[in-house]
Amino acid sequence: MNYDPTKPYNEIPALPPKDVDLECKEILKKCIEARAALEGLKVAGDLIPNQTVLINIIPLLEAKDSSEIENIVTTTDRLFQYADAETTATDSPTKEALRYRTALFNGYKSLIAKPLSTATAVDVCSHILDRPMDIRKIAGTALANDRTGQIIYTPPVGENIIREKLKNWEDFMHNHQDLDPLIRMAVGHYQFEAIHPFIDGNGRTGRILNSLYLISEGLLHQPILYLSRYIIKNKSNYYSFLLDVTVNGQWKPWVLYMLTGITETAIWTSEKIKTIKQLIEHTADYVRKEAPKIYSRELVDIIFNQPYCRISKLDDAGIAKRQTAATYLRTLRDIGVLKEMKIGKEVLFIHPKLMELLKGDSNEFIPYRS
Repeated sequence: MNYDPTKPYNEIPALPPKDVDLECKEILKKCIEARAALEGLKVAGDLIPNQTVLINIIPLLEAKDSSEIENIVTTTDRLFQYADAETTATDSPTKEALRYRTALFNGYKSLIAKPLSTATAVDVCSHILDRPMDIRKIAGTALANDRTGQIIYTPPVGENIIREKLKNWEDFMHNHQDLDPLIRMAVGHYQFEAIHPFIDGNGRTGRILNSLYLISEGLLHQPILYLSRYIIKNKSNYYSFLLDVTVNGQWKPWVLYMLTGITETAIWTSEKIKTIKQLIEHTADYVRKEAPKIYSRELVDIIFNQPYCRISKLDDAGIAKRQTAATYLRTLRDIGVLKEMKIGKEVLFIHPKLMELLKGDSNEFIPYRS
């Protein structure tokens, strides 16, 4: 193929790829490994009695790293600090990452009513960018090298062409049941990014669609695969393998890259979830022993919903009215479970052990000491 990165790639081949062995021995072996890892992640997730912990925490980590892939950088601390107060976040990167989380949740809920589709992508992208989005109608979109400014890819131009290619993408994702859904996810992710249907937000939208697709295929129960962690650690390969499909039709390295990412991420996330569960049980035992007058399982659960806890959270959950809630949280502070901090006029209580678990790769924590 005579590929010219400066010209719109209106000739993106339809799916499935022709004359490509997407089920070679190496790919199928990786599929088996990835499926086993995802099954382990499902089991680990089901072991957490309070599912709110997973729904609140893992998607925020995904939101942070998926946004960072697009050079929208915030910190884990800042993200969790404003997790329940998105509109009060003062900096744009934090707001954008929180909108990613919201887009992921809305997409997750939408699967109950309708299958994954172009409409899902439009809705996800609209939430990410906080404005109504639709399929590109104008030319001028091109992807360039961050350092040199050299154009490396120009996506298709023309609304009708883009919609036609998205219809083919939908058909492939849902109707080619002969292919393992993990292979379809990898191939479909390339195709969505190559179509590049929006003027902005395509990468983040595509990565949310990956999670939603795994859920729609029954490979996950919740959007808790933290895949962007793998991508950001292997960012240059992510872009080079994508481009190699476009320029040279090299599907195998790309599919293997994605399957490896799913496997490694699922194993990492499973271990993280198991450690969070251990910390929950350890904290419950410690609070029951050191502060029996305030102990309840509901109180322990709520301080694991987010690493930052507001007094109002206890009131909203019906655990205690505001004055009593403040006493409860300060008691937890006094026995070393929480730390109190003031940001502006607001008082927050941070859960240091949980925060450290979420910020690092380590799955160890130092026990509380009486």
